[in-house]
Amino acid sequence: MKIEIWSDVVCPWCYIGKRRLEHALAGFEHAGDVEITWRSFQLNPEFPRGEAIPTTEYLTQRFGPQASGMTSRVVDIARDEGLDLDYSRALAVNTFDAHRLLHLGADLGVAGAVKERLLRGHFTDGANLADPDTLVNLMKEAGADPDRARAVLDGDEYSDDIQADITQARAFGATGVPFFVIDRKYGISGAQPTETFLHALRTAWASLSNERLWLDHPLLCHDRGDEVGGGYVERVVDGSGSGRRGGHGYLFVRAALDGYARSGRRVRVDG
Repeated sequence: MKIEIWSDVVCPWCYIGKRRLEHALAGFEHAGDVEITWRSFQLNPEFPRGEAIPTTEYLTQRFGPQASGMTSRVVDIARDEGLDLDYSRALAVNTFDAHRLLHLGADLGVAGAVKERLLRGHFTDGANLADPDTLVNLMKEAGADPDRARAVLDGDEYSDDIQADITQARAFGATGVPFFVIDRKYGISGAQPTETFLHALRTAWASLSNERLWLDHPLLCHDRGDEVGGGYVERVVDGSGSGRRGGHGYLFVRAALDGYARSGRRVRVDG
């Protein structure tokens, strides 16, 4: 089961939502079968790249005197999730380069660690996520190759990936973050309570289980309604589109019913 998460590394609700999802996964029976992919989203793409100002100053400019009360409330909520948000140290920045490094982290297999380190760096350590040296050090701490990170920052690598993420978010109708998508079927907007995430995970898993097809013999085709491996087959057809039982053109398929066979030549799975 795949979970895609659109978020920004200077978004407090994204940090809270991340932790709540992790708490839900801790109680989810199939957590080992969950794959998480981090997607990019910028809350303030117009912020000048390379600059940094205190977040409290930035929020006051945007929201006026009520900004202090807003941040105090968020800090209290985050504390309940085990997070330490220190707005007195946080710096408002353009997060484009941080997102590029997050995509690098995904290619290096350390995206989760990079995401956590960037969030903690911003909200707890007062790290300047617009500073290349700081970003490289954070990447190193997260287990990424610092030289590779430096090379990415010196060029424009992964810029198209960020735009693709943002375009996809808009296609899904997301106007803010965090935004969670499970198997491209279930969308969860906002830092919902842990119980809501757990319910969504179990619902999505039940749906996935109902769609999963297990052929118990490589030369046997099952028709709609046949029970196989504890589940019911919707429909299995051969390459020509004709559904028939016992054809030798059928190969052993272990795949979710998603419109095509993930393995096996000249076999199509519908349902």
